[in-house]
Amino acid sequence: MRKIINILITLVLGFIIYYITLPAINLNNFGFYAFIAFLVFIYAILDSLSSFNSVELFKKGKKVNYQLPNTMIYAILGIGSVFVLILIVNFICSPLFNAKSYQQRISVDESGNFTEDIAEVNFNHLPLLDRASSEVLGDRVMGQVSELVSQFSVSNLYTQINYNDSILRVTPLEYADAIKWFTNRKEGIVGYITVDSVTGESKLTRLKKGMKYSSSALFNEKLERKLRFTYPTTNFGNISFEIDNEGNPYYIVPTISYTAVGLKAKVTGVIIFDPVTGESTKYKKEDIPSWVDIAYSASLVIEQVDDWGNYKNGFFNSIFGQKNVVNTTEGYNYLAMNDDIYLYTGITSVVSDESNLGFILTNMRTGKTTYYNVPGAEEFSAMSSAEGQVQDMGYTSTFPLLINLKGNPTYLVSLKDSSGLVKMYGFVDVKDYQKVVVTDASKGIEVAKDNYLKAIKKEASDDELKIEEITISKIKTGIIGGYTHYYLTTENKTYKASISLSDRLPLLEVGDKIKIGYYETDKDIIEVEKIY
Repeated sequence: MRKIINILITLVLGFIIYYITLPAINLNNFGFYAFIAFLVFIYAILDSLSSFNSVELFKKGKKVNYQLPNTMIYAILGIGSVFVLILIVNFICSPLFNAKSYQQRISVDESGNFTEDIAEVNFNHLPLLDRASSEVLGDRVMGQVSELVSQFSVSNLYTQINYNDSILRVTPLEYADAIKWFTNRKEGIVGYITVDSVTGESKLTRLKKGMKYSSSALFNEKLERKLRFTYPTTNFGNISFEIDNEGNPYYIVPTISYTAVGLKAKVTGVIIFDPVTGESTKYKKEDIPSWVDIAYSASLVIEQVDDWGNYKNGFFNSIFGQKNVVNTTEGYNYLAMNDDIYLYTGITSVVSDESNLGFILTNMRTGKTTYYNVPGAEEFSAMSSAEGQVQDMGYTSTFPLLINLKGNPTYLVSLKDSSGLVKMYGFVDVKDYQKVVVTDASKGIEVAKDNYLKAIKKEASDDELKIEEITISKIKTGIIGGYTHYYLTTENKTYKASISLSDRLPLLEVGDKIKIGYYETDKDIIEVEKIY
């Protein structure tokens, strides 16, 4: 009878723990083994207590030799053996013996061409606001709705999506606390917030019927619990929140497979969950609807790309020789292209320096990844360069966006004040992060772009330039921005040429002839773009 009671108590406690922790019933999930170990240990404790004779043990003057019950010994040995076996299997399946498999866990197209694949930047479709700024704007919207602010809070999901040709960050409302769930659960969560990543416009969208399921709900209306009871054996990835083309809300839940126990995560598809009705549909990776933007988490993409870069020449080379070993840079950002969202991050040598070898773009719905060989400044160097232009104001830089500006790879950053508001835009040349121009954000991004293009020296092609051979009648010099400039005067025109264009400039004399290229202009002093 005691054993039956112990089993029942174990099952009750096991149900409570399962209800709270929600592990996948899956042999590749470490949480499943931890849950089984808990059940075995609880039963062993109960069985040991049942055989414990407290009267005999505490009889006055009587010595009692207490021995650990067999059930507890078997439980400890069994649990220990299982976890030792897991360690052995994971060790065998680790990169030490399977470096090639880890290196190939993501397919990277290394033939990317920057100017062909990346279209000339369209500032009307460029996400200038980062996540932190979006959160500030989203909280402001919520604060303006007095009847909701005491009942709901804003989730921190803020998923970047491409919605009907607009680039948005979208996040649901949440119940403010447990009491607010009890008082509002009948109507559900009233809506979600969108922030336009281009214009900064933010608004609250109210739903005709509230969202019943949420991470902030309790009991069976909790999102994660509803998902687990519907898909008890499925491993879940990071949950995101999106809206379809009609503005209906959905949670997007990646499904994950592992090698051994918790190793080498791989996205196999997604579950699209309707928080209003509680209905859901499971899709394979190749069948994911096109309106879904985020099936891969940024952390998983970066982990896979790092394995691709680390293990090209085997495990030991990644530690010792480190030949051709590369890693992603610390930060990342998102770009919107072709109705999809792409993750961007730089690729740099494993030896810490201030330069990138190139960058990768990953389609966050399909996982397709392309590497672009564009050597240049590492992102944080570019950020520091832009911050240095406004160091007296104390503005901080967002992680850069990489854009195609007139065929040249260029970093674009937003400079924010202490309250998180964008005050200035900064353009930084990828190949030379010393070439940086910042402009007041109130003047607009187009003005900022024009200021940058006017300030830097473009690599111009012969087809774009007017090429002319001039005879110098007068030479003068001047220093602008730390560079020496030569003013070359002919009979009727004056040309300005930077020393960076040619080492021949200091050797020129009156009467010499020189072949130059420049853009036609009405200005009195013509800027020389190229010297032949």
